[in-house]
Amino acid sequence: MSTKTTAEINFELSCPTALSSKDTILLGHGSGGKLSAELIRDVFLPAFRNPVLSRLDDQAIVNVNGQRLAFTTDSFVVKPLFFPGGDIGSLAVHGTVNDLAMGGATPLFLSAAFIIEEGFSMQELRRVVNSLRQAAAEAGVAVVTGDTKVVEKGKGDGLFINTTGIGLVPDRLELSADRARPGDQVLLSGSIGDHGIAILAQREGLEFETQIQSDSAALHTLVAAMLSVNSPASGGIRVMRDPTRGGVSSTLNEIAERSQVGIELDESSLPIHEQVQGACELLGLDPLYVANEGKLIAIVAPEAADQVLQSMRKHPLGAEARIIGTVKKENPGLVTMRTPFGTTRIVDMLAGDQLPRIC
Repeated sequence: MSTKTTAEINFELSCPTALSSKDTILLGHGSGGKLSAELIRDVFLPAFRNPVLSRLDDQAIVNVNGQRLAFTTDSFVVKPLFFPGGDIGSLAVHGTVNDLAMGGATPLFLSAAFIIEEGFSMQELRRVVNSLRQAAAEAGVAVVTGDTKVVEKGKGDGLFINTTGIGLVPDRLELSADRARPGDQVLLSGSIGDHGIAILAQREGLEFETQIQSDSAALHTLVAAMLSVNSPASGGIRVMRDPTRGGVSSTLNEIAERSQVGIELDESSLPIHEQVQGACELLGLDPLYVANEGKLIAIVAPEAADQVLQSMRKHPLGAEARIIGTVKKENPGLVTMRTPFGTTRIVDMLAGDQLPRIC
């Protein structure tokens, strides 16, 4: 399977649970898990607190002269820059478009800022820029402003990209992580773990019988299809999130905490491609914690769940969509999972960082 021994792989990937740090930044502070939540709670929220920011959604929704605008920003430090199914350029577009889409917005405009290390290949830069341009065109958004900075050799690890996006949100549509209610159904648009394992395989030189491709994709057309069968005023779709850093586990834990509900998953319902499952078992990883870049989670009122699910399955990016769990009033703030053996386990938020530099 691989060009490295299992012992070598385990040694390189070993990452003990990160201890909370008050004095220095740890790699785990960028994991999207517990340390990231602590960093936001202890440093950023006290400094910038306001009603919009305090929602802690993937995007800010603000009203400007009667227009509801979604506004988001994201930075991309993926390593390697090029991977099966995408690269840092297309990933930057997809990640930002998806953050807008999770608020129900139609993406309109992007900015793109490049931090380039001295000595970086001009050919590779052109390749990234062309990929970003193509991804933006396919998503129907225009890159309307940007910035370029160059840092000394050895100070930037090649190339980092920051993108900011603006979109329009329909009137009366309210999607937020604090809106889940007992009885709601948890919908997942497709297989999990593809992106994180594709990055890991490329980074570590792992070879599988079939190459694992990143799922990186712009999800706004899938969201539009879901909303088309569920009018904004009906409230059927309550929450939408894309489970990127920290995977499905971190995303659902955030929703459970914000809504003060329990979420119970059915392990047998989780869609995981065989190659990804095999890679996770070999490397000691849990697919629930592995990043995705082309999947979404929707919390939907029970009476609307089947209709929304069918609309997802008719779209190419939702063909493998499933109901994977239920929102409960018991155990508020906790995510649990029923196993095929009839037992239940807690699905906690990741403490450290299983796979750094995956987006």
